[in-house]
Amino acid sequence: MKIGFVVNDVATEQPVYTTTRLALAASQGGHEVSLMGLGDFAYEPDGSLSARARSASDKKYRSLERYLEDVQKPDIEKQVRVDEFDVVMLRNDPAEDAAERPWAPTAAIAFGELFAQAGVLVVNDPNNLASALSKAYFQHFPESVRPKTLISRDEGLIADFIGDLGGKAVLKPLQGSGGSGVFLVNQKESPNLNQIIEAIARDGYVVTQEYLPEAEEGDIRMFVMNGNPLKVDGAYAAFRRRNDSDDMRSNMKAGGSALAVEVTEEMLHMVELIRPKLVADGMFLVGLDIVGSKLMEVNVFTPGGLGSCQALYDVNFAPAVIGDLERKMRIRGHYRAELDNAGLATL
Repeated sequence: MKIGFVVNDVATEQPVYTTTRLALAASQGGHEVSLMGLGDFAYEPDGSLSARARSASDKKYRSLERYLEDVQKPDIEKQVRVDEFDVVMLRNDPAEDAAERPWAPTAAIAFGELFAQAGVLVVNDPNNLASALSKAYFQHFPESVRPKTLISRDEGLIADFIGDLGGKAVLKPLQGSGGSGVFLVNQKESPNLNQIIEAIARDGYVVTQEYLPEAEEGDIRMFVMNGNPLKVDGAYAAFRRRNDSDDMRSNMKAGGSALAVEVTEEMLHMVELIRPKLVADGMFLVGLDIVGSKLMEVNVFTPGGLGSCQALYDVNFAPAVIGDLERKMRIRGHYRAELDNAGLATL
């Protein structure tokens, strides 16, 4: 199987990233693996698609650091036809490029759609990723699993909604990730509420959500593949992210720590409720962020944390992800073009 991973920029990838783990697992499985950045694609005059791709040698790598070091060597870059790939995983983080390279997030989706048209299996499905560029995508999931939410730029509406919530709420930008621009506000104690709203609204709409007291214990990141919890050797790919500082953000980029977690029936029921939407949209691998009994976010672009899961449970989940892509390729071999990209992505 020839598999490509699309990242923001190959040069800035890190060994700890989940993408590196997936790429190494594919390489160890005997597959031909390439990494491509968002600025590496070309739509040729003859209508074909090509990319500057980086691949490591055929060594049997054991170290993530050594593998990525070889991938990032400047002299191994080569131009390849995209339709030579069997699978392409879109693993770029749109939030990282929002300020400096605003063209990049839409480029990933646009080229991803072209890859799929060329017969490459693209995961997650690029056509539906287009609607997931903002947190408004989250509002399509069942109301019973979502916290009370208002999306608006109107200061008066936001202030009234916070009052309805008892004066305490979480404010964040409609677009973004990694905990950037997230505020916990208390209307009774925050004379700067309007300034906070104005600061977030400068870049677009403001998401206002009810504050869940369970957030003090952090949130839970759970990996879901093909609409089902990712589970290997009896262990779920899930962990608690907790920040012991005064910073309310618990995600790993904001300094959170990873702790083992027991997956409850309530969490499994939540996955059951959102599975139909994930499957219909071709969301092959996603990360759910859970607080208490509520789903706070669905990361459909580049969910991270498989390394934390491996460290906590001594289980390498990455080969299972690659193994499922192998299975999809076997299915495609029987059905050829009869299955569309979104359907095959979560089959």
